[in-house]
Amino acid sequence: MKKAAIVLCAILVGMGLVLAAGEGMEKEHKAMGKSHKMTVELVSVDMDAKTITVKDDKGETHTAPLLGKAVEAAKNFKAGDKLVVTCLDNEKGEHTGVTHIEVAKANPGKS
Repeated sequence: MKKAAIVLCAILVGMGLVLAAGEGMEKEHKAMGKSHKMTVELVSVDMDAKTITVKDDKGETHTAPLLGKAVEAAKNFKAGDKLVVTCLDNEKGEHTGVTHIEVAKANPGKS
């Protein structure tokens, strides 16, 4: 009987930790704001400043900070590459940085 009570307590404590961790992740995600993807052409990467400059489909250039794993990923690309970047926005909808970079898939319908 004592062993069953100890096992039950251990399970309940474990479940509590999992739930607490989930709440912490949810709060962190909300604090980060929203994100969206953009297909762009790479203009340049400044590894010292940890920024990326891209040209959007309207021909306008934008420079943004590289965040997280995007810092290392940016080393793999060169000017002129077509990319899909994930931009992180704050609660006001303003860009705060680029969190992910990947090669844009070719569109077979266009020449």
